[in-house]
Amino acid sequence: MDFDLSDDQQQLREAVRRWVDKAYGFERHRAIAAAGGFSAEAWGELAGLGLTALAVPEAHGGLGWGAVEAMLVMEELGRGLLLEPYAPAALMVPALLAAAPAELQSRWLPAIAAGDALVVPAHQERGARHRLALVETRAAPVGTQWLLDGGKSLVPAGDQADALLVSARVHGAVDAPDGLALFLVERRAGGLQCRGHGLQDGARAAELQLHDTPATLLAGPGAAWAALEQAVDVGLAALCAEAVGVMAALLALTADHLNTRHQFGVPIARFQALRHRIADARMQLELARSMSWLATLRLADEPAVRRRAVSMAKLQIGRSARFVGQQCVQLHGAIGVTDDCIASHHFKRLTCIELTLGDTLHHLGDLSAGLQDSAGVFA
Repeated sequence: MDFDLSDDQQQLREAVRRWVDKAYGFERHRAIAAAGGFSAEAWGELAGLGLTALAVPEAHGGLGWGAVEAMLVMEELGRGLLLEPYAPAALMVPALLAAAPAELQSRWLPAIAAGDALVVPAHQERGARHRLALVETRAAPVGTQWLLDGGKSLVPAGDQADALLVSARVHGAVDAPDGLALFLVERRAGGLQCRGHGLQDGARAAELQLHDTPATLLAGPGAAWAALEQAVDVGLAALCAEAVGVMAALLALTADHLNTRHQFGVPIARFQALRHRIADARMQLELARSMSWLATLRLADEPAVRRRAVSMAKLQIGRSARFVGQQCVQLHGAIGVTDDCIASHHFKRLTCIELTLGDTLHHLGDLSAGLQDSAGVFA
């Protein structure tokens, strides 16, 4: 398998890296976090780079690029600790809208590609514990429209979005995948209450309450579940790539710290015990990177293979992120846990990534449930 990047892919990576280095430094990150966790100006700059058009089909004004390009972008944005919800809005939403009627696609996809509309998914609910099919929000047809009742939690920048893609149940048991449908709810729809709040890493999320809220049907039962699974897997692969970028940046600045700080008249990087710890962290990063590649390259496979690959990647990412974060913060000493030290912000972002779209234990459980008695050895 050829893992070399094309010239276009290299140029894309370098363009995003230059923007992160020049326009999204640590001070801007802290300023955006202090102001609420979302910057419309920064989102406009991402659109100016063409990143909001990355996953939008060319027929709707996008670039129509694929999973590898998205992975490269997410790694570089991870290095910069981007607070804006790029993966949910620019990668997951186009995957969901692929199941929508043509008129909905024509209305929203060009605006998303141009950066004129921020649309985010709203599928998580309190008490679901990362179970995608457990949805209590209900949808009922009333005349020619649908009305939604329920609540959604941890919606990325939900109070800043122009529209929300909401999962709701039209029939069946509370955890039955075949009873789910997807709806588009505009931000100013009646009966929609949205409360924004900050997250531990400085980003922004919102809690939604819907009461007789009018919505447009995006995908009905059956098609909705397939689209939702696909979009979440795209989001998981993006999170894995972002975590690789965060860990790479954290390791680099930790190595600089070890080479700069002196003890007993020499740089502490010369102490063998510390060198072993940074080497172990580097190994965890490379394990995470290889699994991120696996998740990305499996996104085009059949659902069962795809879901297993992204779960394996998220499991390894969770383990690597915890190890790298803990080691690098400890190697910084007491300053590593302060707000003025960028290492603490990397660790907080890694912690939030581990808890997003299913934590380590959730994906371990999913993988364990799929094991056969023979573990496939005699199959």
